[in-house]
Amino acid sequence: MGALTGKVAVVTGASRGIGKGIALALAADGATVYVTGRTVARGAHPLPGTVGDTAAECDRRGGTGVAVQVDHADDAQVARLFERIEAEHGRLDVLVNNAFALPDDLTDPEPFWEKPLGNWEMVDVGVRSNFVAARHAARIMAPRGSGLITAISGYTGVAYTYGVVFGTAKSAVDRMARDMAVELAPHNVASISLWPGLTFTERAERNLAQITGLDGQAATRPQDGCSPEFPGRVIAALASDPDVMRRSGGTFITAELAREYGVTDIDGRTIPSLRAERGAPIWRPIRETRDGS
Repeated sequence: MGALTGKVAVVTGASRGIGKGIALALAADGATVYVTGRTVARGAHPLPGTVGDTAAECDRRGGTGVAVQVDHADDAQVARLFERIEAEHGRLDVLVNNAFALPDDLTDPEPFWEKPLGNWEMVDVGVRSNFVAARHAARIMAPRGSGLITAISGYTGVAYTYGVVFGTAKSAVDRMARDMAVELAPHNVASISLWPGLTFTERAERNLAQITGLDGQAATRPQDGCSPEFPGRVIAALASDPDVMRRSGGTFITAELAREYGVTDIDGRTIPSLRAERGAPIWRPIRETRDGS
């Protein structure tokens, strides 16, 4: 039995990429993982991966994967997801808000006024979608007096990365996680934001191979990167920590938490923190602030 056996988790945006890696890491510790995403048919997306593929791999890892097609821009679909979880389990232990609408031109060098206004979708699916999912999750977690809500953010919360809208979205995620922690504290539900840094997702590997000079930028140096499962291993450690509330409200560099918990990447590597090179998180756990807020 794993440390998360009997626990129920939701990982949004888990057809591929970081979401898939997190889902697999939680399943490897025994969790039942609801895997959400838009892709259900192979070949429907330029990059490989479907919610069904991820769920099946969760089963092989020792947990239970449940594939659910969800467009996180559609509030009704999100509501049905959480209604289903409550009906099937009566509990939710972990929500990982990972879904994000990455535009094809994210790494293009044009300034914001030359890029499509549609890039604001990063706020719709990446900030607003986080709030909607967390709202539903809190309605299940708070009455039970336990739970962990984790947002996937990045160093771009304090360091310019790719563009205005991307940085705005990630900064908002950090602040939202912190303020949610204030309101969730009386209910013993933790809210945390994580900065994984460069993660070798299918998209990242494609971009590193195709975009000249990308591998030399501060945000995308391959020697600093981690597997998609590395953030999931850290989240599994957080979800297993009986005193996780001491971290609630904080924004954390994933590599630094990994060292505290003794977590390494799937190849045994210790992933470096880029605090000195890219910046430090703004938000500390609410227990460490003077007024607890």
